[in-house]
Amino acid sequence: MLHNLNALLAPALMDRLVLVVNHVLSSEPQAVERLLPHRGRVLRLDLLQLPSLLPAPPPLAFRVTPAGLVEWFSELADADLRVRLDAPNPAALAWRLMAGEMPPVVIEGDAQLAGDVDWLLKNLRWDVTDDLDRLFGPAVAQQVHQLGSALARALRAALQAVSSVVGRPRAD
Repeated sequence: MLHNLNALLAPALMDRLVLVVNHVLSSEPQAVERLLPHRGRVLRLDLLQLPSLLPAPPPLAFRVTPAGLVEWFSELADADLRVRLDAPNPAALAWRLMAGEMPPVVIEGDAQLAGDVDWLLKNLRWDVTDDLDRLFGPAVAQQVHQLGSALARALRAALQAVSSVVGRPRAD
């Protein structure tokens, strides 16, 4: 049953992820310009060492569209650029990424595409406040952004505290 649920949810989640990524890309013309020369090329992300209790993620392969955006492949294709990332603790990995910390990765493939993807990862940011402002107006957007920022700081602090306790050797 879990497999069936994963088969239903994964495509919907990937479609939403691609929408968000393309929204962020399209808000920065230089990002789209960097991807345009790579039209038709495929980037594949391999998550390694995932816990066996978690359902397997869908294939994480993305093709650069003629518009300089990305589209999801539901099948693993030969990739022009392959990024391998160890993910034995997906929650900790997500927190590190949210904190702006880049985990170690192994990259194979086209050097120019790798350089442009690296630039995107280092320079693109989702301007959540701007999107909230368009939806709700400046007063609400500012309040929601402040609340979200405070929550993110608190979660980072909690994660750091837990990491420091977990990382200590036990005194038995």
